[in-house]
Amino acid sequence: MKGIVLSLFLTTGLLLQAQSIDYNTKKGYAAHGYDVVSYFKGSAVEGLKEISTEYDGVQYKFTNKEHLEKFRSNPSKYIPQYGGYCAYAVAVSGKKVGINPETYEIRDGKLYLFYNKGKTNTLELWLNKSPNTLKSKADTNWEKIKN
Repeated sequence: MKGIVLSLFLTTGLLLQAQSIDYNTKKGYAAHGYDVVSYFKGSAVEGLKEISTEYDGVQYKFTNKEHLEKFRSNPSKYIPQYGGYCAYAVAVSGKKVGINPETYEIRDGKLYLFYNKGKTNTLELWLNKSPNTLKSKADTNWEKIKN
């Protein structure tokens, strides 16, 4: 009996550890349902429910089947950094903050999303400070808060 309990404990621990990232899935999808491949083509476009897939337990929508296939062939290239939370907030405060899916940056081949509401556009703040320094801080903070 002890062996079964220990085995269940270890299995549960491994399952909990397997989901190591908390994704921002407002509206049920990554990036609020925007096509993550479209960002790399220079525009933020909302995807279609009919053209969607799941990766790492998260739903993604796309504008066309070509984008869906590009994503499927290399998902890690397209998924938003920091689970799709505001990159600036992760860097500066170590917090998971929502985003405006139309406020983004592609930096070093990676997608970063930002909060933008009212007079607060965190992409502008990110760009006006040292983005590379902020990215480094965000990387460090994300390791602490991603679970």
